[in-house]
Amino acid sequence: MTFKQIGSAVGIISGTILGLFLKWIQGLTGIKVYVLLLNVDFIPLFGSPLPEWLEFSFHLLISCGIGLVFVFLMEKLNVTSRGAWILAMLLTFPTVFLYFPLSYLAVQDVPGLFDGTALIFWTIGHLLYGLSLPPLYHFFAKANHK
Repeated sequence: MTFKQIGSAVGIISGTILGLFLKWIQGLTGIKVYVLLLNVDFIPLFGSPLPEWLEFSFHLLISCGIGLVFVFLMEKLNVTSRGAWILAMLLTFPTVFLYFPLSYLAVQDVPGLFDGTALIFWTIGHLLYGLSLPPLYHFFAKANHK
């Protein structure tokens, strides 16, 4: 597998983990964190509403970008196993703060700007995302060298 294939696989799987977690939380609590994750209704080019599969595809595209950056940096900087966790958290940490502009810009009904419970679930989901990057990378890199 090339670094692009590994990065894409890492991004798709980690993005799916995040999406499924937030969809599960939304189903349990009714707090629309999954809607917030997928929401692109504030972008003028996109009609509203879009099918869920298309919105999820946009989410996975962004996640693939993060996966590619993660794998690229892992390989170019020859990052250690411990460093992989730090790199994953550094790449994921800013995504937590996307909660605020996404919540503010949304046309759809999403959690409020200062909904602490929604922000906690959002943060936990993105923490799971970041924590999934190193093991997924090591799985695909190891499988690649067999």
